[in-house]
Amino acid sequence: MKASEILEGLSSQEKRILLTLDRIGAAGTPEEIFEKGGFEHLVEVMNAASWLQSKELIRIEESAKKLYSIENREVLERGLPERRALDLISSKGGTLGTSEMESVVDKQEVPIAIGWLKRKGLATIRKDDGKTMLVLTAKGIAAASSDMEDEAVLKALASRDLPEDEVDPAAITRLRSRQDLVSERLVVARRMTLTDLGREVLAGGIELKEEVAQISSELIQTGRWKEVAFRKYDVRTFAPSVFPGKKHPITRMAAEVRRIFVQMGFKEIDDEYVQSAFWNMDALFTPQDHPARDQQDTFYLRNPARLELEDERLVDVVKAIHEDGWNTGSLGWRGRWSREEAERALLRTHTTVSTVRYLSEHPDPPVKVFSISRIFRNEAIDATHLPEFMQIEGIIMEEGTSFDMLCGVLREFYRAMGFEKLRFRPGYFPYTEPSLEVEVLHNGQWMELGGAGVFRPEVTAPYGVKHPVLAWGLGFERLAMLRWNLTDIRELYISDIDLLRKSPIF
Repeated sequence: MKASEILEGLSSQEKRILLTLDRIGAAGTPEEIFEKGGFEHLVEVMNAASWLQSKELIRIEESAKKLYSIENREVLERGLPERRALDLISSKGGTLGTSEMESVVDKQEVPIAIGWLKRKGLATIRKDDGKTMLVLTAKGIAAASSDMEDEAVLKALASRDLPEDEVDPAAITRLRSRQDLVSERLVVARRMTLTDLGREVLAGGIELKEEVAQISSELIQTGRWKEVAFRKYDVRTFAPSVFPGKKHPITRMAAEVRRIFVQMGFKEIDDEYVQSAFWNMDALFTPQDHPARDQQDTFYLRNPARLELEDERLVDVVKAIHEDGWNTGSLGWRGRWSREEAERALLRTHTTVSTVRYLSEHPDPPVKVFSISRIFRNEAIDATHLPEFMQIEGIIMEEGTSFDMLCGVLREFYRAMGFEKLRFRPGYFPYTEPSLEVEVLHNGQWMELGGAGVFRPEVTAPYGVKHPVLAWGLGFERLAMLRWNLTDIRELYISDIDLLRKSPIF
């Protein structure tokens, strides 16, 4: 763009900055421009300067420096604890018992003073007749008559704040390690300089006039439109990014999962987070000595610690299935089943508890339901694990269901989510047989996303279900990580405004 065209689109504030820079030698700080340019607020300078920089008329250079200031001025009067102790030891001939230090050092400061005397090499400790003695070193004797490095810094800070290039790094590090003694802040210095293009625009002649961005009836009626300057807008110039309001990516993805299953003829269900071990474990034929019941894997509650089991017939049937298989053809787990263990209250470890409870209330076909909800496991937080996460759960129960149907439903779901290459491999779960694990191909690697299978008779027999039940439990966050190519699951839930702004709307 030509200099003359740029000049026509400059605001009055931008013109004022250029004229001020021209007067003060083509370079200056924002504060200098503010003072000599007649601005009302410093922010006016910074806003207009940003636009000038985007138009390449000025260059803004920034440098950051640490600035130190003293917080506790009382130490200037009393001196550092080790200084008071050092002076006392020196006055006693270079040797002093630690118990005698309280005459000049507060009781709580005694260990601090001793620690710094040793750390700085000013004194050593020795035992004399069971007494602990401090003995000055040669360095300590010399320091008794001169300032230490950190004391010199403190005296300099007493008169003004000091930038990092004016203080001894080791001394300021020692002072900063002390609580509430010296504070540090980062100060950013800016300098604005005219560019060659800026000088060319100035050479074209800049005149400050009242500037109007929008014509009004008052301007026309009074004739003032002849006296004011109408600002020319350049539609090609830099403009700040505008981000529309949108839902969190996780919320949008959950809605997409719901839409896919609803379109496939499923109904959404959910249940309470707090469940009994009976519904979470026993009803799913998970043995009572299974590692998943361990406190290292499951969150058990203190209040309530137990949940009463109301359906005694169902309890008796589940107990019989665990102990000897009941009439399912199974041998069960061949051990004593504990009602006390089954009544323990916990945070559900999977959403299968929702589907099996629904199945108990709807034992007749057809049943096609899904859920997408939170579950809880006692996991250590790292790049791939969270103690609270979401699971995609579903079951199909109707005449003619088969293992092939299960594979077909999963293929269709992942195809709708954008994953074309899918494979199944054999898996094991206590409550399904046969069982499989689902993997998708992502960036050349096969990634495991969940498990599925056909409910065992030990799970469905207590409710009188007479048809095979296809079931699956799929990872939601892992699916989201693949969708957005993330390597850390925590990135899904941190408050990163840039990540949210740049996330695509799909």
